[in-house]
Amino acid sequence: MSAENLVQLLYLISTALFIMSLKWMSDPATARKGVFSGVAAMLLAVAGTLAGVATTGGTHYWWILGAFAIGSAIGYPLAQVPLTAVPQRTALSHAFGGLAAGLVGTAKYFLYFGRGDALSLTPFIVVALVAEILLGFLTFTGSLMAAGKLQEVKWIPQRPVTYPLQNVSNIGMLIVAIGMGTALVMNPLAAWAPYAFLGVILLSLAFGVLMILPIGGADMPTVISILNAYAGLSAVAMGFVLNNKLLITAGALDGSSGLILSIIMCKAMNRSFANVLFGAFGQAPQATEAGESKAYKSDTTESAAQVLEQASLVVIVPGYGMAVAQAQHKVRELYDLLKKRGITVKFAIHPVAGRMPGHMNVLLAEAEIPYDDLVEMDVINGDMPQADVALIIGANDVVNPAARSDKNSPIFGMPIIDADKAKTVYAIKRSKNPGFAGIDNELYFLDKTFMLFGDAKSVVGELAKQLAGDNGH
Repeated sequence: MSAENLVQLLYLISTALFIMSLKWMSDPATARKGVFSGVAAMLLAVAGTLAGVATTGGTHYWWILGAFAIGSAIGYPLAQVPLTAVPQRTALSHAFGGLAAGLVGTAKYFLYFGRGDALSLTPFIVVALVAEILLGFLTFTGSLMAAGKLQEVKWIPQRPVTYPLQNVSNIGMLIVAIGMGTALVMNPLAAWAPYAFLGVILLSLAFGVLMILPIGGADMPTVISILNAYAGLSAVAMGFVLNNKLLITAGALDGSSGLILSIIMCKAMNRSFANVLFGAFGQAPQATEAGESKAYKSDTTESAAQVLEQASLVVIVPGYGMAVAQAQHKVRELYDLLKKRGITVKFAIHPVAGRMPGHMNVLLAEAEIPYDDLVEMDVINGDMPQADVALIIGANDVVNPAARSDKNSPIFGMPIIDADKAKTVYAIKRSKNPGFAGIDNELYFLDKTFMLFGDAKSVVGELAKQLAGDNGH
């Protein structure tokens, strides 16, 4: 077998493993196999690239090995972050991917321009280069902004930031960047072409920031999915520029899966892409002020445990508060105690609960809660009227009835879990502050709702102690 055939074989196997990775990760029973398949695919891709360089007789593979070592040194600690930080870590991964694509595209263009290589700068390649830097650099800055918002970095505003003619200026900026790119396609070797190329880069970087500024935290799961799609598409463009079939395939898989997930997320929120990117979801400070005059009804964990003991069906609604408190293992303990009493326990999973798609599923799976008891929103809503208790752990906007009834609410039209239809509602909440959408939750002021204020891990732990008969005496 020739060296070139060996490289292509490695790329082919890598492609197949990437495809199988997505397939296996769609089912919890095979998800772990999917992760290992993706890792193996990437290792084979790197091995194939090294083999291709080595067979040319060059020494450039040392650069590849050096980059591999640096990437591994950065990637390993990033993999050790707590599950609460996985959304922002994912956003950082997209940022790195976008930056890599943008830098490769920039290096390729200036290499061809310096040589005056008109044969390499064909219209198709220049289109791919423009798409690569446009998508790559806006993904870079957009992902950094998203990570900063999720991490609640002080100098990055958490709430949506809007200003007059914002959408017009943003779209105008994008049109100018595309116009410059079109001019590059027409004449990539003109004296002014490098300046136009740099102009596209600067506009892309700025657009990435301005695209995320008007987006509130409640939309972050969808935004992360969209950025994932952009990163994948930039990799596709890079594959065409480098004539690398594996990059094209892997990027297409990444981009299409991110796009499909974004569509699913938008459907779950009853929103369009345009509404997510330009809607400034989450601006309603007046609702917060109005809610301050309303009265909560607090209860004790002892009383709540007694109500739980009498229930036949308990539906637990997890949210970001559970993730922040790392309460999933205490939730598992509570789950086991309720099941021992013959009580049916289900977990209501909203598609956008938490800060990224599947966030709650991952947390609960870590606590080894049976996947069959994790029920999607559309299915569990049919059972909510029969639920004796809805126990909300750190969720807020995804159970707010205002989404159904208040046309002035920023979350109006968003499908929610119908916790208000349960016979009794207990809500565990750290404080009286509103959720990430910036509005009060009408559910918390209903006659059937009782608040258990405190850290989710501590409160759930106390509930478990009461059910176990350990009252601390």
